[in-house]
Amino acid sequence: MTETGGRDAPTESPEAMRARLRASFDRQGMMATLGVEVVAVEPGRVEMSLRHDDRFTQQHGFLHAGAVASVLDTACGYAAYTVMPPEAAVLTATFTINLLAPAAGQQFAITAEVVRAGRTLIVCRGEAFADDGTRPFAVMQATMSALYNRPGVIG
Repeated sequence: MTETGGRDAPTESPEAMRARLRASFDRQGMMATLGVEVVAVEPGRVEMSLRHDDRFTQQHGFLHAGAVASVLDTACGYAAYTVMPPEAAVLTATFTINLLAPAAGQQFAITAEVVRAGRTLIVCRGEAFADDGTRPFAVMQATMSALYNRPGVIG
């Protein structure tokens, strides 16, 4: 069960929240390099996808754990971002990733959801799936920090 909406739950419309998220995501150079796409956004939940790309594999041909961790971290960050007020920015405070199986496949789905949101800390859970699999090959728990009124740091 997820709990969204900290003490300062967002008051913007779902459309405005999605537009804010997409504008922020479009500034992510790393995600553009990896070819990550935002598939679905709702309050407290984000889904992203990426295709297999030989440039981001390790020596056995599996998607590199660094790429997997980057996309899971980003998905968790944006899940948190969906439940924060428009004036907040979100940065990762910490995460733990468990790599349960090799990242073997051609298409990867990354999902993240808010477990609990407060005013400044948001705990999220992320999962990575290969092709049309139903069992994750990687899971992440992440704590995100909301920042307010920081010069140069915008959502």
